[in-house]
Amino acid sequence: MQAEVLTVTELTEGIKHLLEMSFDRICVRGEISNLARPNSGHLYFNLKDEHAQIRGVMFRSAAQRSKFDLENGLEVFLHGRISVYEPRGEYQIIVDRVEPFGAGALQLAFEQLKERLSAEGLFNPDLKKEIPFLPKAIGIVTSPTGAAIQDILNILDRRFPGIPVIINPVLVQGEQAAGDIANAINQFNQLDSVNVLIVGRGGGSMEDLWAFNEEVVARAIYNSSIPVISAVGHETDFTIADFVADLRAPTPSAAAELVVPLKEYLVFRVSDASNRIENLVIRKIKTEAERLNHLSKRLRSPKAVIQTYMMKIDDLNQRLSQTFENRLSLFSSKVDSLSHRLRLLSPLSQIGNYRQQLSELSSLLETRVKYICTQKRNKAVELTHVLDSVSPLATMTRGYSFVTQPSGRVVSEISQVKMNANLIVNLKDGKLETRVEKILPKEVGND
Repeated sequence: MQAEVLTVTELTEGIKHLLEMSFDRICVRGEISNLARPNSGHLYFNLKDEHAQIRGVMFRSAAQRSKFDLENGLEVFLHGRISVYEPRGEYQIIVDRVEPFGAGALQLAFEQLKERLSAEGLFNPDLKKEIPFLPKAIGIVTSPTGAAIQDILNILDRRFPGIPVIINPVLVQGEQAAGDIANAINQFNQLDSVNVLIVGRGGGSMEDLWAFNEEVVARAIYNSSIPVISAVGHETDFTIADFVADLRAPTPSAAAELVVPLKEYLVFRVSDASNRIENLVIRKIKTEAERLNHLSKRLRSPKAVIQTYMMKIDDLNQRLSQTFENRLSLFSSKVDSLSHRLRLLSPLSQIGNYRQQLSELSSLLETRVKYICTQKRNKAVELTHVLDSVSPLATMTRGYSFVTQPSGRVVSEISQVKMNANLIVNLKDGKLETRVEKILPKEVGND
């Protein structure tokens, strides 16, 4: 019998229907791997054990309801249903609730948030603000009906009555509690009169205290410009708010004791300090009075002191005059000695000798110059006669001439002349301008 022919879509829809009918609600244990967090807010991952794995998806609404974040390597229980993703033909778990294997969900969420906020620096002790010694007004964020607020008010009134207290009532348990607490902290930061906050509640289970583990409360405390004292639960209870706050009080009652000093103790301290200051002042006055009395006995008469100094001035004046006279006499003797030496070394006599020598040298120089000039003049005449004897002009007087080019260059060879060239014949009594019409070279061997 031939099998029914199905399309891929029909087969996939049949498998999907069969799986969803067979596995209505399931709870699967396994390890998260290949976790992806796209911008849509949905979570996609694999759930695996030693021998197999299955795809899983947790849509944004379910992920937002989870108390902790999924992480790779985390072993969990997944609650949901089986479905088939038809475009890829894959079966997967649609997860609507997740529980950690081992530690509880709230404890895991607490550790995850604590680690993340610590990495961001919200717990940095260097950023903690100082709690004022004596606050001008105290703001309290807690439930108005719980025992914690009564304990706080009673202790504040006992320790330091009269300090203004402002209560911002909030829910401290339930889904809306975290938002109420954060809004109350932000509202107090709009007031100038409050300079310290107590945020807390009485004891309870981890679920009861969970509002103080929410990130919105932690960031409101961190961003508060007013110092915050956390007072949540009992001494053994720790919340995220305790780590972020500027000061942790183990209980709400302890917070009230930490936020204000004991007035009676301050009054005692002020009275004691006042008495000590008074005793110190009286003792100082007595000491200085005794010192003044002792100094007054040792104090000399101003008139006697002045007379002593006047005598010293006269003595110094006399010594100064004597020293001045001695120095003046010494300088006078030195001047006389130097004047005598100056006269002996006067240059006037030497100038006369040098003037006589200069006159003699001038006469000798004049005689020598005349002699040299006569010698040079005779030598010049002799050289003139020699020059005239070899001068071309002297030769021209004997009937000779010489030829030059128009530029003045002397023509000494035929190779310097071309046909029809203009030449100048220099005679003793003038010049002739000629033109070459014929060149007759000298015959070899013919003089």
